[in-house]
Amino acid sequence: MVKTVRLEPIAQETVVETNGNLLSVLISKDLDVLRECGGRGMCATCHVYVRQGMEALTPINRREQRTLEIITSCQPNSRLACQARVLSNGVVVELPPGMYVNSIQDIEALIGRRAEQNLLHPVTGEVLVEEGKLITRSMLKQIEKSTSFNFRDFFSNSSDA
Repeated sequence: MVKTVRLEPIAQETVVETNGNLLSVLISKDLDVLRECGGRGMCATCHVYVRQGMEALTPINRREQRTLEIITSCQPNSRLACQARVLSNGVVVELPPGMYVNSIQDIEALIGRRAEQNLLHPVTGEVLVEEGKLITRSMLKQIEKSTSFNFRDFFSNSSDA
């Protein structure tokens, strides 16, 4: 059976099979979701806000909870789209604002321009460059020094349970 999911702020409704994850919904709408860990709930690049219908999703597992704890923009209604499975209708999802960057090279290409929107770290959600700010080479060096994150250490004691 299919369930309906509403996507904001694009105000579109789409369907997903019962027990399908929110990531498949986002991908089906061609939304730019990085999926760095391949949907294992370890990278936070598919972080979304559930505006409505949290009870219509599977509960948060331990790995997802650990990953959510590292996201600076995490809220009580945060979920990882790859881990949240749709059980019934009434889910309204919103992607966090800002543009996620894959690597420093993504920002390098923007040197000399003003950021059209906040540029966010793909793991922590930290704002790397604020909207409207000029992206400079010195800013890039500062970002390189301040955005290291060791996945292996953080998740060494994590499990899927």
